[in-house]
Amino acid sequence: MGTKEIIQEIKRMPINKRILIIERTIQSIKESEVKNKMKKAVDILVSDYENDTELTVFTNLDFESFYEAR
Repeated sequence: MGTKEIIQEIKRMPINKRILIIERTIQSIKESEVKNKMKKAVDILVSDYENDTELTVFTNLDFESFYEAR
């Protein structure tokens, strides 16, 4: 089914269902955009975390025993 046919089918629907389709489509677009932006940010920053020891200095403590001081 092509774009024109989809639009024609949507036009035949009641207004509340048409609005629901629009809302879900917009939500889907926003979610895709957020995922794309997050992936780009990860791609940009991954090399920093792999090479800059100041960003990962506290990971040296990951395997240390932790005791609460009272």
